[in-house]
Amino acid sequence: MSELDEAWALALAEAETRARLAGHVDLAAYLSLRTANDLLRSTGIQWLMSTCERLAAEANRHGAGIQISKDDKHRFRDGNATMVGRLLTLSSGVRQLHIEAGWPRVPRDGVVHGGGLARSNIRHFGIKTANESLLLVTSKGVPRWISLDAPGADQGISESQLQRHITTLLGS
Repeated sequence: MSELDEAWALALAEAETRARLAGHVDLAAYLSLRTANDLLRSTGIQWLMSTCERLAAEANRHGAGIQISKDDKHRFRDGNATMVGRLLTLSSGVRQLHIEAGWPRVPRDGVVHGGGLARSNIRHFGIKTANESLLLVTSKGVPRWISLDAPGADQGISESQLQRHITTLLGS
């Protein structure tokens, strides 16, 4: 979590406390929900990024030579909305794999389409057919990514599905 994200979480917690003390029950409930959703979003994005990074590192231990770079202040478009979050770029020779994930932070950014909490795109440079769009949803209070492109997507994205993206990057 970045310093800005930590400051935002602290500001939300303080605003919720002030709203409760002032008797603004509806506002306090909204801020509580916002805080809970932000935690789910952060947790889901952290899992996605750290899993992909770990899979790339494991491939590197077997000689893959994947270059890893990160951007924690990444913005990307999802339809008319702007998602703010993180970008993980994995490079192997001329091949590149971009994993971006985020959510709208302010009203002018728009909304996450599809009823989820956050969006992610897994993009293979030059191999559009291997790209995948993901939606972060909750199931019994637990965040999970589902594919918007694959049949049976409601089962959620697994580590083995992410491994297939690494395999595609490596051309295997």
